Amino acid sequence: MIAQLPLGTEGPQLPQLGLGCMGMSEFYGETDDAQSLTVLDRAYELGVRMFDTADMYGNGHNEELLARFLKNGRPEAFVATKFGIRKAPGEYARTIDNSPDYIRQACDASLQRLGGERIDLYYVHRAEAGRNIEDTMGVLADLVAAGKIARIGLSEVSADTLRRAHAVHSVAAVQSEYSLTTRDMKVEVLPTCRELGIAFVAYSPLGRGLLSGAIDREALSEDDFRRHTPRFSEDALEANTARLGTLTAIADQREATAAQVALAWALAKGVFAIPGTKRLTYLEQNIAAASLTLSDDDIARLDSAYAPGTFVGERYTAEGMKGVNA
Repeated sequence: MIAQLPLGTEGPQLPQLGLGCMGMSEFYGETDDAQSLTVLDRAYELGVRMFDTADMYGNGHNEELLARFLKNGRPEAFVATKFGIRKAPGEYARTIDNSPDYIRQACDASLQRLGGERIDLYYVHRAEAGRNIEDTMGVLADLVAAGKIARIGLSEVSADTLRRAHAVHSVAAVQSEYSLTTRDMKVEVLPTCRELGIAFVAYSPLGRGLLSGAIDREALSEDDFRRHTPRFSEDALEANTARLGTLTAIADQREATAAQVALAWALAKGVFAIPGTKRLTYLEQNIAAASLTLSDDDIARLDSAYAPGTFVGERYTAEGMKGVNA
């Protein structure tokens, strides 16, 4: 059984563990729609309700894939999608666009691909530098009033931007990378979310697989974007893997995998988590982690061993960092 949390002060109660769908379309090597649909079906069967996508994942493919899943009758599915990153198919280079016309066009395009009448949660994927967040929120508020989106979310924003946005229209959720490898959010953004009654959604709660302790860089396909990120360079990956001793020791004590302990740690922080996978085995292991209860001592040991700055290498390249902490 997956515990539930409220999505903000006005949102529904949802299972704390969701599913990140990005890798089903690109960034993590070869994809297989039939396999992904099997994973989506199984996730729903096991109690997952939050399915996370974005218009830029596969340049629309990911939303279309979710639409195929939703057609099978998934009345409780809660779909979150995003706008704001524009890139050419197959390219990593991107621009950040929060212009009013683009927001409206992107929303209509996502609705068409998803095959629905309203988006449950619509995130600003990245805030555009030089553009007032108040203006962006004004356009999104109009989309709420028009019935096209139910709730507004922000991704990878600063605490200051979050406060300014929330003053214009209520923000239901903030989504940012958060795991034992990336804990920057705990300093300002997480406390601000709690103060304002905004849900926090952790993406990459397993550090893009790093916390499994099983990443073989040479086995990553050429189109796996991790091959090009500083944290997964040969030297950084070796150094970071060597830092996993406390995590693996607790996993051994709990008769769990390192990834399950890392995910249980994130859930223990009272946030939503949306680990991504396109494989049934990993899906089922992740869901089992929702039933793993860590002791206060376990959590304290992990907090101490993996303080911010413990892991080496930036989480993205400079291109990928565009719009982060805006």
